[in-house]
Amino acid sequence: MGVATTLFVASAALVVYLVAGYPVLLALLSRANRRPILKDDVLRPVSIVIAVRNGENFIADKLDSILALDYPRKLVEIIVISDGSSDRTDEIARTYYERGVQLWRLPRGGKATALNFGIAKARNEILVLTDVRQKLARDSVRQLVKCFGDPKVGAASGKLRILDGETDGEGSTGLYWKYEVALRKGMSAIGSTFGANGPFYAMRRALAVPIPADTLLDDVYLPLAAFFRGYRLILEESAQAFDYPTSLQSEFRRKVRTQAGLFQILRLYPQMLRRQNPMRFHWVSAKFGRLALPWLLIVMLVASLGLPAPFNIWLFLGQVAFYSIAALDSVLPEWLPFKRATSLVRTFVVLVISSLLAMRVFFVAPQKLWKETQVRKVNG
Repeated sequence: MGVATTLFVASAALVVYLVAGYPVLLALLSRANRRPILKDDVLRPVSIVIAVRNGENFIADKLDSILALDYPRKLVEIIVISDGSSDRTDEIARTYYERGVQLWRLPRGGKATALNFGIAKARNEILVLTDVRQKLARDSVRQLVKCFGDPKVGAASGKLRILDGETDGEGSTGLYWKYEVALRKGMSAIGSTFGANGPFYAMRRALAVPIPADTLLDDVYLPLAAFFRGYRLILEESAQAFDYPTSLQSEFRRKVRTQAGLFQILRLYPQMLRRQNPMRFHWVSAKFGRLALPWLLIVMLVASLGLPAPFNIWLFLGQVAFYSIAALDSVLPEWLPFKRATSLVRTFVVLVISSLLAMRVFFVAPQKLWKETQVRKVNG
């Protein structure tokens, strides 16, 4: 084969593997090589830590859901760390003081700094780290704590359920999250997930380490410290939290940050790519491979022009049509019957572009990549 054909075929094969082939392989492996989790019913003392900045729209619902947990109140410590909030977050949180909620206000320093402070204040055996926006199911903490009956479990993530959106764009973003959950479920079954589910997870207090202040993925950095001490990071599907649907624009900003965070994690944990890491193959396939997706797609587009005729024209025009569909989706009305399909195409392309823009982390201060996630509150 010529150089162009070789490049096109190799790039296309890798794209198919990263997007669809690996998930299928993981599903098969997780069925054949499942590692059980040894749960128990011991009610361990927990410290629930919420790092928040300007969460006035969510803080009351969040604290109400925590206070409604079916977990003995005497075993629960609730710590709210306000990261320089400039809205009514602090005012609302203070009204929960009589119900045992601690509020600590810090100058704005970023989520990692707020979490470090909250973890240092926590007194109990199990840390439950959760964001302000997601309400917790009544039995969610109980289900997470059961996992620590297994001495090899270092951190356990809850399952985030996205409430139904009203637009196809919100629906496509929710579908992408289901894809993510499926990958985490598979990796959890055979070994360990890549980090934890940031909005809601628990870990052993004794395994917590200080998080560097400029860390973009605190929910990866902190659990990985436990993993490299020999502990498992798992997903517990019965422990549920509920989040609001997000627009594609908001998800794009979040993905730029999280993909940039992958570059950071590679620098902070170079042992992830060493053969001593039993999850190296899976983490590269599920996470780091995505950083290569935009470059593989660019190679496919350029290399298709060098293919033998007439394949060069048809394959090049097919790719152009694919990207044109993504570009046009934002102006198509919601009532069109094929809108759902075009929204999926647009979601894929937008998230691939986010991987490309993640390289900004090499040129700007990491904290500049933090953007507030915009959501629309719905009932549920």
